Amino acid sequence: MGYEEQLVKPEDRKGDALALYAAFGATGLFLLVSWITVLINDPTKVPWFSLHPTLQSLALSFIVYGILTLQPTSQPKTKAAGLSRHQLAIVVCAFPIVTIGTFAVWWNKHIRDHDHFTTWHGKLGLLCICWVLLQIAIGGGSVWFGGAVFGGGMKAKLIWRYHRISGYILFPLLLLTANFGGLYSNWGTKYLSLPIRVIVYAIAPPVILLAIYIRVRPSKMNIF
Repeated sequence: MGYEEQLVKPEDRKGDALALYAAFGATGLFLLVSWITVLINDPTKVPWFSLHPTLQSLALSFIVYGILTLQPTSQPKTKAAGLSRHQLAIVVCAFPIVTIGTFAVWWNKHIRDHDHFTTWHGKLGLLCICWVLLQIAIGGGSVWFGGAVFGGGMKAKLIWRYHRISGYILFPLLLLTANFGGLYSNWGTKYLSLPIRVIVYAIAPPVILLAIYIRVRPSKMNIF
């Protein structure tokens, strides 16, 4: 391979860097406030529940990073590196964390004999974690071992494109779940003032979503 072929060309479009900073800034605010709120209000009183907002906010942060790290990658070298980081963030970090966080709140209700999935936050959360599991199965199947599960080659690449589209549909639902949990839940209303809840759980999520969508490359999702 020649020297010129080894060079990595700039891939950012105008506005991509600003969108990246906006996404990380809003995500950092969301994560920081969620953790501080739990930690300063004696999490040992409700240890199982305390795992829920902390772990779910951490998992969502990994998901945001996992998406951003693939945007924009259009060259073989950057695609391979981005995919590795994406899988590390989503499969190795986010999914186990969000699973534990989901189990924690389920167990907290179970030991207190409370009904499960009675709110929109709970119902959307259940939908999202099932969807994330499906996303991992389809995404992994389309790239692991050359996408052999789906026939490899162009067939696997087509499945990957569906996986990408599905992810961009799922992501707003994840943010909406976080919005419901922080803005309207008993936990949020008890420990946070309305202005803080609005900034962190009503404004930050749309900022994250807009920033990520600004960096989307529609050409990567051409399925026809």
